[in-house]
Amino acid sequence: MPVSPITIAIDGPSGSGKSSVSKAVARELGLAYLDTGAMYRALAWWALHREIDLADQNAVAEAARALPLALSTDPARASVSVDGTDVTEAIRETRISSSVSAVATNLDVRAELRRRQRELIDRAREEQGGVVAEGRDITTVVAPDAEHRILVTASEEARLARRSLDVHGAAGAEHLAATRDQVLRRDRDDATVSAFFEPADGVVGIDTSDLTFEESVQAVLDVVRGARGQHPSPDTRPTLQPEETS
Repeated sequence: MPVSPITIAIDGPSGSGKSSVSKAVARELGLAYLDTGAMYRALAWWALHREIDLADQNAVAEAARALPLALSTDPARASVSVDGTDVTEAIRETRISSSVSAVATNLDVRAELRRRQRELIDRAREEQGGVVAEGRDITTVVAPDAEHRILVTASEEARLARRSLDVHGAAGAEHLAATRDQVLRRDRDDATVSAFFEPADGVVGIDTSDLTFEESVQAVLDVVRGARGQHPSPDTRPTLQPEETS
């Protein structure tokens, strides 16, 4: 447990590895884990369950404000419930992945869920010593004052292969084709309301294209520990992208 409260904010596009890496970093450091993307997915599930037209932005925003969401921040037992129903697995289904951008690009929805995310971050800092929060705009909007801000990226080929393995269990040509629209279209849609391809000023970029999962986790840990005066080992230094200048 850190001596003082700590927030590690991690952004990145689909398939970059940010979710699995963030969860592993939270476990390693004994911190809470906040999957902000799960909140948007849960709202998409709730709206569809209630037969709300996702194109009706006012209705979806109202659903967001009333969303009866329970979100675990335990990195070892992540779970999501809506109105008492466990939707942890359901929100990862293709129908939700194909619909969630309609929810995530609703600006009133983003305002409400960002408010909730900040509350969860504050609670985790107070009760659990800190949190690893990951999503699309955590480093720039939700937690711009986080002690550590990191953008995890990867090449398009690497991201498609990872998501294909995750969804289909294989990364053959047909599986990549089936995954392409889901990944690239969602990134394109979400990029209209959030920046997550290039690190903003003060945000460290880590390219995981050629890193194993273990190396990706170590790269983030090295950034965090290096900033706290602990030097990364020579063979596990992160692959960093140059920071943007304003």
